Amino acid sequence: MSINVQNLVKRYGQVTVVQGISFQVAKGEFLSLLGPSGCGKTTTLRCIAGLENADGGVIKIGDGVVSAPEQGVLIPPHERQIGMVFQSYAIWPHMSVAQNVGFPLAIRKASTAEVARQVDDALGIVGMRHLKDRHPSQLSGGQQQRVALARAIVGRPKVLLFDEPLSNLDAKLREGTRLEIRRLQRELGVAAVYVTHDQEEALSMSDRVIVMEAGRIMQTGTPKDLYRRPSNRFVADFVGRASFIDVQKGPDANTWIAPDGTPIRLDSGRAEAAAHYQAMLRPEAIDLIAAGPEGMRPNGANVLKGRVYDSQYMGAHTEYLVNAAGTTLKVHSTQDFGPGSDVLVSFDPVDCHLVAVEDQAAKAA
Repeated sequence: MSINVQNLVKRYGQVTVVQGISFQVAKGEFLSLLGPSGCGKTTTLRCIAGLENADGGVIKIGDGVVSAPEQGVLIPPHERQIGMVFQSYAIWPHMSVAQNVGFPLAIRKASTAEVARQVDDALGIVGMRHLKDRHPSQLSGGQQQRVALARAIVGRPKVLLFDEPLSNLDAKLREGTRLEIRRLQRELGVAAVYVTHDQEEALSMSDRVIVMEAGRIMQTGTPKDLYRRPSNRFVADFVGRASFIDVQKGPDANTWIAPDGTPIRLDSGRAEAAAHYQAMLRPEAIDLIAAGPEGMRPNGANVLKGRVYDSQYMGAHTEYLVNAAGTTLKVHSTQDFGPGSDVLVSFDPVDCHLVAVEDQAAKAA
């Protein structure tokens, strides 16, 4: 089944936390809602699940309308054919693993034999059959998360919803569980909506990502599109690490001028219309070379004079902070430079993207 959200609105008192957003999730697609705390992503998910009542718009799961407040339609959560994994796992401490997983079936009055069969199936999918008689207090955090996953998929739901399910796990467990969740979703072939504030999770797991801020959709696209070609400053800054150079229009569409007068050639194809623009660079797209004669390299790259003023050793690379073109650039390099080193900053025009900068006065209004 697909998910179709049309003009969704949610208010708490006088505050509108979801401002008329629309999107679709195809059957078998994995979509992430990504954004900072308070952006409306979890509220959107809870409206899809039926745990929050929307104040406007329409939500469809498959061909059925599950929420349409203007028409008085509100289908309860247990009738929406969803499986949901919560941030807190929400596992009953007094129940065994098998009882926790079978609970959704029990409240639907499924037979004892049917519950046992589907619980065994779900626990087999997540590799937890051998722990079915244990209680949550006897499980690790990763094992508890697998119980929550098994409960979400028991009975083969038509839609899967995830509310920051990995935030309580350590880094190694998060990495492994990401792969497990994606494998399960592909195996079941269902639409999935995954809420996170972690851009690494969203980029690594999703077919598409929606970036949200202040209850609005800022940009929708594949992980590569959002990372490589963000349309505005917010998306560029939130999805990965980036540096920004204030620029003014130059002599042609792809040449812009930095604050110190340096011309920068860049990719201007995806930028939204705006009064102000910046050039965006990812740290891995920039090369540092020892200072030498100024000018363009043979491959046509931009070359700027710079000076290293700080660095952080990260293992696989060092992150340098370099003063260049009237701003500070983050640069990832495997070369060694000391503070105060004069360098040349080199980057290809296709790796430098023009992004719109939202007018703060308009945003406040």
